[in-house]
Amino acid sequence: FHARYVHTSFPTLANDKLFDKILIANRGEIACRVIKSCKRLGIKSVAIFSEADRYALHTKMADESVCVGPPPSGESYLNMDAILGAIKTTGAQAVHPGYGFLSENMHFVKLLEDNNVVFIGPNSYSMQAMGDKIESKIVAKKAGVNIIPGYDGVVKDDEEAIKRAKEIGYPVMIKASAGGGGKGMRIAWNDQEVRDGFRLSSQEAKSSFGDDRLLIEKFINNPRHIEIQVVGDKHGNCVSEY
Repeated sequence: FHARYVHTSFPTLANDKLFDKILIANRGEIACRVIKSCKRLGIKSVAIFSEADRYALHTKMADESVCVGPPPSGESYLNMDAILGAIKTTGAQAVHPGYGFLSENMHFVKLLEDNNVVFIGPNSYSMQAMGDKIESKIVAKKAGVNIIPGYDGVVKDDEEAIKRAKEIGYPVMIKASAGGGGKGMRIAWNDQEVRDGFRLSSQEAKSSFGDDRLLIEKFINNPRHIEIQVVGDKHGNCVSEY
């Protein structure tokens, strides 16, 4: 069972006026899709890019493009200060995060809120509660929701991971707390696989999300995935999708 609560600030200003300019804090296919939507709505778009992506398609499609750092994503697409600088330089009123990178980083959302820039997605409170797997499991448990057995806290190192795995019982799943899209996940069937999986998941989580915290829970063979999307706007309107 997987559920996510999304409290969304839709792309409008006061009196339902569309934004004039949106910065897309991503690259590749998702950035191109957002730029196309901006064009259909008559909204100017700003692309960001690392030095390695200077000539990427999304930079050519956008009305403006700004370099935010060197090739490593940790120094560019995850560089919050550089992205905020691009927002201020271009005068973008809102940020579309795409997926991955900073799309579920509450610190980035809070930074935007503090600078009066709209984040097209959950607010920082909702993201803090549901965007972090460790925190969301704690919230769900307190609410009486059945969750997968596992350890509720942050697994600090590979030795603790092995200890927790033995308590839970093999096989186990090692997950990035800030993860999404299958990144930062490893299945482990024994102590050595836990050790290797912890190291690899931690590295992948750090490079993909800027957050290397990991959790560990029971791995379920042949699971049935049920996802419920609950989408709400800042006016209190809410709709669920099954």
